Amino acid sequence: MPVKKAGTGTGFSAPPSDISPMLATLVDKPFDSDDWLYEVKWDGYRCIAYVLQGQTELRSRNNKSFNEKFYPLYDAFKAWKMNVILDGEIVVVNEQGISDFGALQNWRSEADGSLLFYAFDILWLGDENLMSLPLTERRKRLAAIIPAKGIIRLSETFDAKGTELFSLADKLHLEGIIAKKRDSIYLPGKRTKEWLKIKTERRQEAVIGGYTINENTPKPFSALLLGVYEGNDFHFICPVGTGFSVSKQKEILQKLTPFDQCPFLHEPDYNKPSRFRPNPPKADVVWVKPDVVVEISYTEETKDGAIRHPSFKGFREDKNAKDVKREVAEQTQPVVSKIEAQQKEKLMKQPAKAERKTLLNPTEETQTRPVQKHDLKFTNLSKVFWPEEGYTKRDMINYYYQVAPYMLPYMKDRPQTLNRFPNGIYGKSFYQKDVTGKVPDWINTYGYYSNGDKREKQFLVCTDEASLLYIASLGCIEMNPWSSKTQTPDNPDWCIIDLDPDGNPFEEVIEAARVIKNVLDAIKVKAFCKTSGSTGIHIYIPLGAQYDYEASKEFGRALMKIVHNEIPSFTSIERLTEKRKGKLYLDFLQNRPQATVAAPYSLRPKPGATVSMPLDWSEVKQGLKMQDFTIRTAIPRLKETGDLFKGVLGKGIDMEKALQKMKSVFK
Repeated sequence: MPVKKAGTGTGFSAPPSDISPMLATLVDKPFDSDDWLYEVKWDGYRCIAYVLQGQTELRSRNNKSFNEKFYPLYDAFKAWKMNVILDGEIVVVNEQGISDFGALQNWRSEADGSLLFYAFDILWLGDENLMSLPLTERRKRLAAIIPAKGIIRLSETFDAKGTELFSLADKLHLEGIIAKKRDSIYLPGKRTKEWLKIKTERRQEAVIGGYTINENTPKPFSALLLGVYEGNDFHFICPVGTGFSVSKQKEILQKLTPFDQCPFLHEPDYNKPSRFRPNPPKADVVWVKPDVVVEISYTEETKDGAIRHPSFKGFREDKNAKDVKREVAEQTQPVVSKIEAQQKEKLMKQPAKAERKTLLNPTEETQTRPVQKHDLKFTNLSKVFWPEEGYTKRDMINYYYQVAPYMLPYMKDRPQTLNRFPNGIYGKSFYQKDVTGKVPDWINTYGYYSNGDKREKQFLVCTDEASLLYIASLGCIEMNPWSSKTQTPDNPDWCIIDLDPDGNPFEEVIEAARVIKNVLDAIKVKAFCKTSGSTGIHIYIPLGAQYDYEASKEFGRALMKIVHNEIPSFTSIERLTEKRKGKLYLDFLQNRPQATVAAPYSLRPKPGATVSMPLDWSEVKQGLKMQDFTIRTAIPRLKETGDLFKGVLGKGIDMEKALQKMKSVFK
């Protein structure tokens, strides 16, 4: 992209690549005028988005790249097929659509909140510089290109009373409003009085110059010493000792560089007595290099300019320390013109229900994520689990995070046989049933006597999303739940028929599945099918935990005898492989205590990262391929079809009635 820096002029024949955004002047009161447009002041990071000649770049106010940090926005802009430069704000919004600066500070992946880009100005489109056009015309061009859906959105303007909009913003706990002259042109890098900002809460950016440590304090530090620049001189403005947890304090200290002298022009009296603290504790001071910018809120300023009750809000990584000045609100000029009030609904467009995207960001090798009040640590995330496709452990965990709402009904409260692949599908794997003393305290377990080992074992029990993701974190590519729950351990919720080919063509598997469907239809038994994700097909018959495993197994046996009689040329019900003579195995022996098959929506340790995918019976026909359902295609399919398997957990069959029907129909 062309490298042309934008200063305060607008005459560019080629698109610039280093624009300093136009800035607003702080004023003390809202006002009403029909010469101005009003919009929300979003509490986020200012960003210039460049999409030029097939290249995309997201830049902060101090010209740092946001490409990696906010990768979903980068990917969204990358898909645009136009030359355009936008000015906007990167925010994380809560369920009410209100921007949350704290959530933005902590954002690492899409699991941390709804990340949005609110575009409020357009500077370039196609081969045309738009900066000299009036704001109203630029807004028309902007509205015409912003998609109706997605994470790039139009920041609405309001033909409303500024005073009423400000009052509403205050009630909704927004940061404030912006007022812009309708005919204002865009002046890069200039703080103009044709753009005004009015804040609902007093804020000030500041630079850390040191910190104090009170005698006998258990905290990493007691207060930060903050300052601002006046020219090249660094002036102390206030200490701030509230607004951060101990963990945030540790994070702050990691960003600071010790300095061998006081960086302030005049050394502050950081421990002076006050009427609230006449005998302050002894405190040591540590000076630091003044290059870390933060933002504070406060209640008021005294007549001599002192800041009262400051509180830490967060880092401002998008600002240069030398650009941080004391911001004093100017008086707002009264305006007499009145305009029509705007409805509240237009102000707060509720964001569409957030799609579940990714839990883990694409760069950090080790990440800790809060999931249902548990901090889950994920490691070795770049380890390749599927070498041919390059899919990693990170991809696997992100998949299970996305599919969890669909998969949990078939995992919840079921003991698990863990099949661990710490080094991917071609590495050495191992089964783990007993997790005694090897899992966190919050993980549920289920004691079960093993006849083989002659001892009690503790199976891991999946109870929720956190435990499902914990299983994935162990390198369990596939999920293997029991057919019964801990509440009814001897009574399975379904009877499984596993069509297990022994080198048979998949067309024969499909034909056997269709024959089973015909038999079940004849005896009026409903069943559900899914790909195994490997080479076969699984057919589930709902039992509703009404019968024990022995009854389930014998029902499967009776059913498979009938099916085998229908297609004896290529099927077998022989348990021993050598007796099958290469025929398709109609396996009903999965209906035993502790026997498992891959859960619905489970990944499989097979090339292509295939998924055990529920099907509509109409899909079970020639042309069906296992490779149609993979880590990449499963989620888009689910968004279209929903959960096709949920009937498995509905009312169970009447087994006695079904067996009687079987005898009468198939004599």
